[in-house]
Amino acid sequence: MQASAFEDLSRVSWLVIPLYNEATVIYDVITQARKSFPNIVCVNDGSSDNGAELARQAGAVVVDHPINLGQGAALQTGITWVLTYTDAKYIVTFDADGQHRTSDARAMIERAEAEDLSFVLGSRFLGGSHQAGWLKKLILSTAAKVTRVRTGMNLSDSHNGLRVLRRDAAARLDLTMHRMAHASQIINQLASMKLPWAEESVTIDYTDYSRSKGQSLLNGVNILTDVLFAPSESR
Repeated sequence: MQASAFEDLSRVSWLVIPLYNEATVIYDVITQARKSFPNIVCVNDGSSDNGAELARQAGAVVVDHPINLGQGAALQTGITWVLTYTDAKYIVTFDADGQHRTSDARAMIERAEAEDLSFVLGSRFLGGSHQAGWLKKLILSTAAKVTRVRTGMNLSDSHNGLRVLRRDAAARLDLTMHRMAHASQIINQLASMKLPWAEESVTIDYTDYSRSKGQSLLNGVNILTDVLFAPSESR
């Protein structure tokens, strides 16, 4: 897609970034992201650092949770804000720690537009190469297999935070599982909508900073538990 055509899409797209104690990197993440996506809302989820102020300085809209509620709650707040106060066609869920690439988000939006898709989910495993360690890959691959059985969606990566949601899909999300389990709930709810979708190859950049905040073995067990016991959705 030509640059001018994507500029039109970028004006009707919003990045939703949950923010919790990411002052070390958030200014740079938003500054870089706004080169492609001028519209960004950060949900400050009860941070104890000055990340929210840095996000504002970088040009993002910031919505504050007075206490930490978890990433699922932050995503729901951000999605609801975009749906309420803008005419956005696409909402992109995007991490605050610098792991996601705006070039991948752009490709996902372009695909959604070209193929008339209601949502596009990022996958670190479709491209044949990835930076995930063997334990993370094992956990996430197992979670994806369980998710395929539960939902019928042929996913290779069910816990990737980079997602493009068209307005029709975003408006039907109702995230009530606020912490780790929100990722499973998103997939279950999207599957129940029976809308057109696709999975897109993306790169997750595991920096020293992001690895320092990454999944422990316990969190990996929590992912699998959430996948196994997350409630199914019917709509």
